[in-house]
Amino acid sequence: MTTNRYRLLSSLIVLMAIAGAEAQTSQEVPRLVVNVVIDQLRSDYLQAFAPLYGDKGFARLMQQGRVYSQAEYPFNSPDRASSVACLSTGTSPYENGVVGERWLDRQSLVPLYCVDDPDFTGHLTSDKSSARNLAVSTLGDELKISTEGKGIVMSIAPNRDAAILAAGHAADGAYWIDDNTGKWASSSYYGELPEWASAFDKSKSLSSRIGGIVWKPLNDLVGNFNYFVAGGSRKPFSHKFSGERKYREFKASACVNDEVNLFVKQAFQNNAFGVDAVTDLLCVTYYAGGYDHQMSSQYGMELQDTYARLDRQLEELFDLVEHRVGEGKVLFVVTSTGYCDSEDANDISQYRIPTGTFSITKAQLLLNMYLIAVYGPGQYVETALDNEIYLNLKLIESRSINLAEMLARCGDFLIQLSGVRDVYTSQRLSLGAWTPGISKLRNAYNPKCSGDILVQVSPGWVLSNEDTHEQTLSRESYMGFPLFIMGCGVSPEKITEPITVDRVAPTVANALRIRAPNACSLAPLYY
Repeated sequence: MTTNRYRLLSSLIVLMAIAGAEAQTSQEVPRLVVNVVIDQLRSDYLQAFAPLYGDKGFARLMQQGRVYSQAEYPFNSPDRASSVACLSTGTSPYENGVVGERWLDRQSLVPLYCVDDPDFTGHLTSDKSSARNLAVSTLGDELKISTEGKGIVMSIAPNRDAAILAAGHAADGAYWIDDNTGKWASSSYYGELPEWASAFDKSKSLSSRIGGIVWKPLNDLVGNFNYFVAGGSRKPFSHKFSGERKYREFKASACVNDEVNLFVKQAFQNNAFGVDAVTDLLCVTYYAGGYDHQMSSQYGMELQDTYARLDRQLEELFDLVEHRVGEGKVLFVVTSTGYCDSEDANDISQYRIPTGTFSITKAQLLLNMYLIAVYGPGQYVETALDNEIYLNLKLIESRSINLAEMLARCGDFLIQLSGVRDVYTSQRLSLGAWTPGISKLRNAYNPKCSGDILVQVSPGWVLSNEDTHEQTLSRESYMGFPLFIMGCGVSPEKITEPITVDRVAPTVANALRIRAPNACSLAPLYY
């Protein structure tokens, strides 16, 4: 073999090796990422209602996606707001500042909704909102930074907390259905309302159609299927939406997901999602909870129909997106907000199960009387919200009272009350003193907006607040939910090891070859 031929052959071998290595290591960057968050999706219901599904919704996710069957949040008591904030930032409330849908404003002593902001007016809504309370960057923010603002970032959801917290600070738009008018609303925080969004409300307004919407079983199979053991079979349901609460009831039904898809379609017709080499991000939220937030035992057939419809609604979303962008060019991420148990605070003593009622209202009054006996006259306890007690920190500081000592006394006092399982003070949570399960409690705590004392009520007991007339049955049952990642080169695989969904943001960031959100220190789920 001549020297020239040898050199040519060697060069070809090297080039083939390089090409092979690139083929193995290089994965195409998605043109579009679609993050789908399904409010209160549960693994057990998802599996139980499988006979009601077609082949292109949940079944496609199971067959073609990377499936994590045991996903969970890294903090206690997630609700819709804290869940969406965690997914978009890759962090817990301790870092991102969103401990829930509401918390107490220390200045006004009035409960504050998580996205309330008086500095930004609403479009087609009286609500004033922004993402200002979100203390860190989101995946969408980092995409905007990496693409120098060229990547489109948009969020569409039934509720404004989910829409805004998924969109983040730098998004092109966040849209939700107003509770009072039924219009697709937004905030001036994201600039002017686009003409296409305004046109949708004029031509396809929910307010003009809601009177004719009737929610019935999707088909005979749904109407005859019976998963729930309580109550046996009953007649198929039929719901209309009317009265003062009609839009709130509509948003807590399977029908709202069809409205979300209609608005997503309008957004695709008027925005250039996935048409160039710059990746875009679309966040979509669906609803899968009980009808009007009621128990499954009351509306079991409606819940079955919700999952059957959701299967079709996902199929419709997949088809719409891939038709516009191209199959294999979209990365779909589908998961849940976790499950908020809406079980009524019924009397379970008839079944000889240990139970009782713990009044947080009475507990705060008793605690203040105790502190008066120790430290002298004064209003040491400000108020209580959910299971958290807020102290009057200004008064405590003005009297030069040792806060650590007072918190320890409060804990020792409250633990003696009937129905209290444990008491966690802000100091205990901040220091992270070792206790089984305290990491999740600490992750759910934020020093700027959480209470000074968290009362953990015993399982089976009812937490009662006479001021807000709220009653919650304490329960610690495990309720799993799935995480699906599908499309754009993702190999199908089923993973049964438990994972936390704060790793979704770094995983998507890795796929997009951008930085993860600025408070996220976790590794991607895969490379």
